[in-house]
Amino acid sequence: MKERARPAKNPTRPTKDPARPAKNPSRPAKGRRRPRLAPHRGLHARLLALTTLVAAVSIAATAWLAAQTTSGAIRQEQGQVLADDTRVHDTLLGYAATHPTWAEVGPELTRLAASTGRRIALTRQDGTPLADSAPEGTALPPRAAAVLDPLSVDSTDRIDPRAVGPFRLTAAERSRLRQLAERRKNCLDETAVDASVQTRPNGRSYVQLVSKDPDTPVRPCEIPELDRPTATERAALARLNALVARCPSGRGGFEGIEVGLDFSWRRTAPAVAASGVDRQIAACVESARRTLLGPHVASPARLFLGSGDSGGTVPGFDLSPANTARLAWLAALVLALAVAVSVLAAGRLVRPLRALTGAAQRMRDGDTAARVPVAGSDDEVGRLAGAFNEMAERRTELEAQRKDMVSDIAHELRTPLSNIRGWVEAAQDGVAAADGAFLESLHEEAMQLQHIVDDLQDLAQADAGELRLHPEPLDPAELLDQTAAAHRARAEEAGVALTVSAEAGLVLLADGVRLRQAVGNLVSNAVRHTPRGGEVRLSAYGDGATLVLEVTDTGSGIAPEDLPHVFDRFWRAEKSRTRRAGGSGLGLAIVRKLTEAHGGSVRATSTPGKGTTFTLRLPR
Repeated sequence: MKERARPAKNPTRPTKDPARPAKNPSRPAKGRRRPRLAPHRGLHARLLALTTLVAAVSIAATAWLAAQTTSGAIRQEQGQVLADDTRVHDTLLGYAATHPTWAEVGPELTRLAASTGRRIALTRQDGTPLADSAPEGTALPPRAAAVLDPLSVDSTDRIDPRAVGPFRLTAAERSRLRQLAERRKNCLDETAVDASVQTRPNGRSYVQLVSKDPDTPVRPCEIPELDRPTATERAALARLNALVARCPSGRGGFEGIEVGLDFSWRRTAPAVAASGVDRQIAACVESARRTLLGPHVASPARLFLGSGDSGGTVPGFDLSPANTARLAWLAALVLALAVAVSVLAAGRLVRPLRALTGAAQRMRDGDTAARVPVAGSDDEVGRLAGAFNEMAERRTELEAQRKDMVSDIAHELRTPLSNIRGWVEAAQDGVAAADGAFLESLHEEAMQLQHIVDDLQDLAQADAGELRLHPEPLDPAELLDQTAAAHRARAEEAGVALTVSAEAGLVLLADGVRLRQAVGNLVSNAVRHTPRGGEVRLSAYGDGATLVLEVTDTGSGIAPEDLPHVFDRFWRAEKSRTRRAGGSGLGLAIVRKLTEAHGGSVRATSTPGKGTTFTLRLPR
């Protein structure tokens, strides 16, 4: 028969680069899960912590500002209350010092209650009511605020200076002393001495020197009459000295004592000068003054202070409008700061999600290089971004694999189709006769096409997870014998010896048809690459919980750089081999898929020039 011209493969078609890594080494292996995220590093925990922090800071700041404002307002109010209490006490004590009774204190008490907003009540020492700003029948506060007694005050003199009694000057005496004081002041003004005219509680005027030049004489401006007692004062002093003279003592009295206008005293008889008598004289003068002033001042009274017209002792508290406005502004500021912090934090959390959305949209539009930057974060968002990047890389790989597979499939189908077309065109042109050899060649090419299509269908089912298995107990020795018998004729034709060795008593639960297909592909591949006179050995043995099936040949072997790619689809170590000599290029890929479907694994080891061993490890 004439040699048939077969269309050659396209020499310009690129082949797979055996040095290209099959997978991205930076991408986690398929099915491997990331470590579980620590609870404290999760987005939920961070959001909860941020919300708690913002709330705590806002509450603490608001509470602190409120406390500061309220405390300041309270101190201000308390200061005002204290000032009001002091004014009430001083005013009513002055009334007692200048009035012989409390009979007409009512209007003054009402005026003070209205100006201070306080309840003011007066009672005698025995509790008899004197005056009250609250309605009749209102209970008194439980405790008196003070005792009003102008003859017993908390001061050095112990007697209120406003209690003057018989020392009060007449109108004429006041006018005369005022004129003298003004005349002396004018004189001092002419000598460059600053002075002012003051008035004592009894109405006596005097000159108070403010400042003077040490070299400026003051004596020429003295007016003796201004410092002499008036008739009213002389009469009162006479009565006071008489009372002092009658003071009881170990010697019968203090007749040698004279008391002046300023209530200081001096000795007029040396006989009274004795050890410790000065303290007795001072006590006597004070007692005489109380006796002299007693009829001219009001009797001691108890002062009660309350809030408003109630009987409480603590005044009510209200924030002033200024403090209320200040507190509101400060609270608004804290709220604004809290919102600002929340917005910033939310922006940082949402930013990667927006980047992820943008990358997904770009990928949808066809940008296969779209990636999301992962700034080292290991929270849910960071892991989502990492998973998205891995998905994008996997998609890119799958797209590249799809393109390569489509190209490979087209190339693998092109060869038998081109051969069939060549034979048919040769027959049409009368170059080849349509005899039995012609039909046999067409049948051979059609079977090659059918073989490729069947292999592709098996791989498609395995990839889609639709490869159905029917496991049953198998004897590995019997399975290897059947596989060897199926390939023995081809092995003998190629001059290759087939041997089987298996441990006795092994049992394997597997799909016999699919497992024979996998082992058969390995045997067919081994026979094809083993030179005449070589050997292909099938063996089975147990290794713990694993059963091992091995197919070893004494062929040419596989280079170390080619071993990682032997299970890739349509891959060949010898690029120049024809399809007729090299099979479909899918046999080893099918072996891997069938082995993985049984829950096992397959690997190849080889020594160039000595042979190759394919090892299937299956769970028992």
